[in-house]
Amino acid sequence: MTPEPTTHPRSRAAARLALAAVYAGIGIVHVTAPDAFLPIMPDWVPMPRDVVLATGACELAGAAALLTPRLRRAAGWAFAAYAVCVFPANIKHAVDNVHVPPIPSSWWYHGPRLAFQPVFVWWALWAAGVVDWPFGGRATVRRQGGDAIKG
Repeated sequence: MTPEPTTHPRSRAAARLALAAVYAGIGIVHVTAPDAFLPIMPDWVPMPRDVVLATGACELAGAAALLTPRLRRAAGWAFAAYAVCVFPANIKHAVDNVHVPPIPSSWWYHGPRLAFQPVFVWWALWAAGVVDWPFGGRATVRRQGGDAIKG
């Protein structure tokens, strides 16, 4: 059993639920309407439609894993890495001004979206109990026997 963080348990649970809902929702869209994402895929991505379908499947699996205590930390790391990996598509979306309904095609959307990418990385790590920053360094966790450790 994976140790649970002892800091901010309700906030982490809410952050986990919100993150899981966001990724499950976008995962469903990736799987059911992959062609809508093709215009924002960088040209260097091989088999872009297959990549969109695979990312949708990963988002759905990750959302379920985030809600599973034993898989939670792995899901946090995976979603943090995912947020880094999709950044080139977000840049192309913004720089090339690609219109993808219903997402706005203005810098009022793209500017904050790009600027908040590090927040999405942090959100995944914090919600999964990987980090406790800025609330006190790495998360304090309790083992089954009750011993406190830094994780």
